[in-house]
Amino acid sequence: ALPVGNLSCSLVCLALFFSWPGKPHKSSDIVFLSISPFSSFFSTVNKHKPWIETSYHGVITENMDTVLLDPPLVALDKDAPVPYAGEICAFMIHGQEAPFEAVVLNKTSGEGVLRAKGLVDCETQKEYTFVIQAYDCGAGANGVSWKKSHKAVVHIQVDDVNEFSPVFREAVYHAAVTEGKIYDSILQVEAWDQDCSPQYSQICNYDIVTSDTPFAIDRNGNIRNTERLSYDKQLRYKIMVTAFDCGQKRATESVAVHIDVKPVCKPGWQGWNKRMDYEPGTGSKQLFPKMHLETCDGPLSAVRAMVELQTSHIGKGCDRETYSEKSLQKLCGAASGSTDLLPAPSASTNWTASLLTDSGRDSDLIFRFDGRQASNVPERVVPQNLTDQFTIATWMKHGPSPGLRAEKETLLCNSDKTEMNRHHYSLYVHNCRLVFLLRRDFTQVDTFRPAEFHWKLEQICDKEWHYYVINVEFPAVILFVDGVTYEPYLVTDDWPIHPSSIDTQLTVGACWQGGEVSNPRFTQYFRGSLSGLTIRPGKIETQKVISCLQACKEGLDINSLESLGKDIKFHFNPAQSVLVMEGEDLESVNTAMAKVSYINSRQFPTAGLRRLHITTTVQCFGEDICISIPDIKAVVIVLPPSEPWITIAGSDRLVKPSADLRGAMGVAPFKELRITSTVTKSDGMPFSAGGTAFKKPGVLEVMHNLDYCDVLVIGEELNPEHESLEIHHSSLIGKHLDATNSTSGISIYGVDSMAHYEEALRQVRYRNWHPATLTNRRFRLTCSELNGRYTSNEFNLEISVLHNSAPVEHVNHMAVQSQYMRPVHHPLMVHTLNSHISGTPPAATVVIVICIAALVVIVVLGIYRLHSTHQDGSKREEDGAKDPKMDWDDSTLTITVNPMEVREHYTKNVPKEALLTTSTRWHLK
Repeated sequence: ALPVGNLSCSLVCLALFFSWPGKPHKSSDIVFLSISPFSSFFSTVNKHKPWIETSYHGVITENMDTVLLDPPLVALDKDAPVPYAGEICAFMIHGQEAPFEAVVLNKTSGEGVLRAKGLVDCETQKEYTFVIQAYDCGAGANGVSWKKSHKAVVHIQVDDVNEFSPVFREAVYHAAVTEGKIYDSILQVEAWDQDCSPQYSQICNYDIVTSDTPFAIDRNGNIRNTERLSYDKQLRYKIMVTAFDCGQKRATESVAVHIDVKPVCKPGWQGWNKRMDYEPGTGSKQLFPKMHLETCDGPLSAVRAMVELQTSHIGKGCDRETYSEKSLQKLCGAASGSTDLLPAPSASTNWTASLLTDSGRDSDLIFRFDGRQASNVPERVVPQNLTDQFTIATWMKHGPSPGLRAEKETLLCNSDKTEMNRHHYSLYVHNCRLVFLLRRDFTQVDTFRPAEFHWKLEQICDKEWHYYVINVEFPAVILFVDGVTYEPYLVTDDWPIHPSSIDTQLTVGACWQGGEVSNPRFTQYFRGSLSGLTIRPGKIETQKVISCLQACKEGLDINSLESLGKDIKFHFNPAQSVLVMEGEDLESVNTAMAKVSYINSRQFPTAGLRRLHITTTVQCFGEDICISIPDIKAVVIVLPPSEPWITIAGSDRLVKPSADLRGAMGVAPFKELRITSTVTKSDGMPFSAGGTAFKKPGVLEVMHNLDYCDVLVIGEELNPEHESLEIHHSSLIGKHLDATNSTSGISIYGVDSMAHYEEALRQVRYRNWHPATLTNRRFRLTCSELNGRYTSNEFNLEISVLHNSAPVEHVNHMAVQSQYMRPVHHPLMVHTLNSHISGTPPAATVVIVICIAALVVIVVLGIYRLHSTHQDGSKREEDGAKDPKMDWDDSTLTITVNPMEVREHYTKNVPKEALLTTSTRWHLK
C-alpha cells in the first residue's frame, strides 16, 4: 500500500505505474481508477506468474493410474486471493508424448494431481521424464492475459509387478556322462524372466521336480550326479527341472533334461562351458578354467591344441578403435599430410556421396563397391607432390572375381583426363593378385624402370578384412598386410611416360578412360569393400605406426606365462586370434589350457558373440595320431558396456561490453566450460553435477577420450570482414588435437582426454571489430566419443553485447544505484545534512560544509572509478578470470550529486527513462 501521508509520492508512483511499458493506457482504466483507485485496479491486472517446484519425482505401479509425487503438485501465485489472476486453471505437460495428464483439484489452493492416461507397462518403459508448467486463470473471466510458470522437470519411475514366470532358454537339454564318474557339473540349465526389475527378472533358484533321481542342481542351474552311474543299470535319465525368480514365482513349464550314460571312456575335452560371458573393463578372463583333456589312459607322447577366436563378423575383422582415420593416425603417431580419398560424405567432401556405404557396427564407415560405382576425386584434393617416397593405405575386403575370365578391379587410378588413356599410377586386383602400377615421367635418363609390382596372397580373396599399406621408396616397393611385410614376387619394367600437358584424373573404385573412346567413361570396376583409403606424399609410414593402425583391441591371452613350464611351447599369430600350444605332458597341457584367456582392451567394446574353435591332435609313441579328439565350438558373449553420458555444462549466457569484443584477444565464450562423463552400473539414472557423480549409488564418473568437439554458429554465419571464431595454434601444442574453422563455426578434433578438450575449448576466442549493430551471438557446442557412437548434450551459449549509453545528468545516486556497486556512505556528509535539517546554521558554515561534502563525493567517486577501471583492465587481460552473469560497463555513467537537493524526495529529479532502464529493481510497498 502507498503511504497515505505522502500524496505527491503516491501520485508520482501511480503515474509511473500507468506509464510503465506493457501496461494498458485506456481512458476507461483511468476513470475506473478515479472511482476505486486500489482494489479494482489490482483485481483486473494479472501481475505475477504462478510458481511451482523446479523438479518432481514420482512413482507409479505398472497397470495403475495413480502417480505419487514428491513433492506434491501445488502451484502458487502471488496474486492470490485476487480472483482469476490468483487462481490456477491448468497444468500442461510437454515432451516425449508422456502418457500422463495433470489435473487441477483446487483452483484457489493450486493443488493438482498427476495420473496416467492408460495402463503403464514397466517392461515397455521403466522411466519417464517430461516438463510441466502451471497456468493461472488470466486477468478476467474470459481467461485473457493468463501467465504460465517456469518449466519443471518431472521424473517418474514405474514400479514392477511380478507378472511373468521364468522361461527356460532351451526346450530340451541334453548331456552325456561316462559311467562310474562323479561330475562337478554335467550341464547347466538357464532360465530367464521378462519382468523389468532385478527382483522379479533374476532367477534365484532351480529345483529338480522328478523324485528319486541321482542328480542335484544348484542355484546357478548346474546339474551334477550324486552317485556313480552305471551303463548296465540305466542308459538314459530324464529329469524335469523348474526355476523360480527372486519373487518366488515358479516357471509355468518345467524343462526336460536328458542325460545319457556312456558305457566306455571317450577321449575329449571335459569341464568346459559352451558359453562364457565377458564384462567390459574386467581385463583378461579365463575361458576354460576347469577344462581338462580326457585321453582314457592312452600312451600319448605329445599333444597339440589350436585355439581360434573368430571375429570376422565384427566391423573390420575384430574390435578395433573406431575413430576417424585422421584421429587414428594422430593417435598412432603417424606423419601429417595424408589425404583421405574416402571421407564421410559432407558438403566439402561430396565426391563420396554417390557411393554405397555400409556403416558397420561401432560407426565404422565402409564403402561397398558392386562393380558399378566409382567416383572422381576433385583436383583440389589430389596430392600434387608425389615424389619417390609416398604411402598408400587402405582397408579392403575382397573375394574371388565372378565369371570365368577375371578382369582388373581398380581400387585407385590416376589416368589421363582427356585425349589419351595412360595410367600414371594405379592399385588394382587381378586374379587374386594385388598389383601396383607406377609409371614415371621421362627425365634425363631414357631407360626401362620398374613399373608393375605384383603380390600373390591368400588374404586378397578370402572375403575377410585386411589392412594393406604400400610403402614406395622408388624403385623399392614394400607391401604390409596386417602389419606383416611382403616383397613383390614379380616386378615388371616399362618405359617412362612421355611428358605432356594433359590433365590427369584420380578415381576410386574404377579407372577413368578419358581418351581413345567416343564417350569417356569408367572402366575396370572394383567389387568389394574399402575403408580408410589414404595417400601420404613425401614420406613412408613406419612399421610401428602401421601395426598401431591395424591393431586389434581384443584377442587371446595367457595368464601367468611364467607358470606354463619349459616343456610347453606356444605361438600367437600377429592379431592374437590364433594360439597354438604344444606339450609332451598331459597335465602340463591341461594347466596351460586353463590359463587361456580372452581380453578386450577397449573401454567401450562392441557387444555380441565371438566364436571359439579348438582343434586337438594327440600323438602316441610310434604312431602319428592315435587318439581322435573332437573339436570344441564355444562362444564368448561380450556384454554391452555401460554407455557414458557426456555432459557439457557452464555459463549459458554472457554479457560483455562491446569494447571486449573489439579487443585484440576478443572474449572467451567457454571460459568456465566443464565436460564430465558418467556411467550407470545399476538401474539408477546417471547424473553429474560438478563432478559429484559418486554421491548417488550406481553412478560413476569416468574419464575417457573424446575425438571431436564442434562449435556451431546459431543464426547467421560469421562475417569474416568484421568477426571471427578461432583458437590459437599454441593452445593445441602438447595435445593430440587439430582445429579447423569456417564461417559456420570451429571444429576441434583428435583422440585426446576430456581435460585437454576442456583446456582447448576454453581458449576459443570470439572477436568482432564492428559490434555496433550486434546485440547477441549464439553458439552450440557438441562433443563426441568413438566417431559419434556417444555424443554429448547440445550446449547452447549466448553472448549479449552491452553497448555504451548516453550520459544521464543530475541523476540522484540513491535512486539509480547499480546492484553491482556498493554504496559509499560518508559520515561527514550525513552529519552535515542532518544539521542542515535540524537547525539553521550561519550561511558561511552552510556554504563551507556543502563545498567540503561535494569535494569528498567527487574525490571518492574518482578514486572508485580509477580503481574499477584498473580492475576491469586487469580482468580483460586475464580474459575473464571471473565470469559473472552480467558485466557492468560504467564507462559513460555520470553521477552528479546536488547537495542542495538532498531534502527533496529521491524521485523528484530522476528522469522517467532512467528509472525504466536502470538494472535496479523497484518494489512499491
